[in-house]
Amino acid sequence: MSSLRIGSLELNSPVVLAPMAGITNVAFRTLCRELELERSGSTSGLYVCEMVTARALVERHPVTMHMTTFGPTETPRSLQLYTVDPDVTYQAAKMIVDENLADHIDMNFGCPVPKVTRKGGGSALPYKRRLFGNIVAAAVRATEGTDIPVTVKFRIGIDADHHTHLDAGRIAAGEGAAAVALHARTAAQRYSGEADWNEIARLKEHVTDVPVLGNGDIFAAEDAQKMMEQTGCDGVVVGRGCLGRPWLFAELSAALNGTPMPTPPNLGEVAGIMRRHAELLADHHGEDRGMREIRKHIAWYLRGFPAGSDVRNALARVSGLAELDELLGRLDPTVPFPKDAEGPRGRQGSPGAVALPDGWLDDPEDCMVPAGADVMHSGG
Repeated sequence: MSSLRIGSLELNSPVVLAPMAGITNVAFRTLCRELELERSGSTSGLYVCEMVTARALVERHPVTMHMTTFGPTETPRSLQLYTVDPDVTYQAAKMIVDENLADHIDMNFGCPVPKVTRKGGGSALPYKRRLFGNIVAAAVRATEGTDIPVTVKFRIGIDADHHTHLDAGRIAAGEGAAAVALHARTAAQRYSGEADWNEIARLKEHVTDVPVLGNGDIFAAEDAQKMMEQTGCDGVVVGRGCLGRPWLFAELSAALNGTPMPTPPNLGEVAGIMRRHAELLADHHGEDRGMREIRKHIAWYLRGFPAGSDVRNALARVSGLAELDELLGRLDPTVPFPKDAEGPRGRQGSPGAVALPDGWLDDPEDCMVPAGADVMHSGG
């Protein structure tokens, strides 16, 4: 068995679901876990909640509190924080401990979105070494004496001239993080081009006392195997590769544990998975919003399948579960999983200059908290 230990957590598979805004809510995580159990016989990896803002959590913003919903049998419960302030980080982590909100805290320093980096948050923040270390230390201090491990995710750096991942890995481990994860792109790359797995290998050589996880361009079970073989990393973090393919975790578990690979679903099985996803979203959000949420998943689920433009367009506007059932009933359930459904998916976009606060690159040792960088509610 290929396993992974992160602090007190012993995982039977070294696979982590990456937090994705508007995607990895309790409905999607429940679906992934159900499909892994159904197709591989176990629920073995770590499924991380959508990223929530530490300040919004402390202030109990209703949207944020709703996002921290976990399933009744979900374990371990994994919550990712976006944070820029050591004091607020401590308060949020202490709240998680005191109110038993999660079993694992991950911290996001990898977001490349301009509205985040221009205020010094996300993938801009590790450039400020002392501030970064203070934030990690605050979360670790808040969880001291508990079984809740703190982990940290970051990118290679801001751009090709400002790499920060080696320092970030060393600092995070030194401050007590139980694992670190690297998305092997810079903020300037966003999601474009190819991830540089060589930098994962460099980080693994540089950080030897805690597990190092790799993230970037894992779109199939073979990709995870190749990443671990080529880089020596201890585990993989999967994001866009599972969009429209929540059964991917069963395939990853099988590949990394040497068990038989599950047969890819045919169109009838995919339709059933779509229906279950919609049902879970309706349970979480209510039917009206749940149907709006399922629409963005439709194209991912049907990629490569001969569904017909009329059905696709109608599904993209579906407004109720009964209507969804009628439309899914028009699909040919015998169509096998197509070759065209494989490969990269999700947002890619183009590289670009990283928006940063004025003077951000002047002093990497400056530990002043960036102004207004966390004045937003989660998912906003």
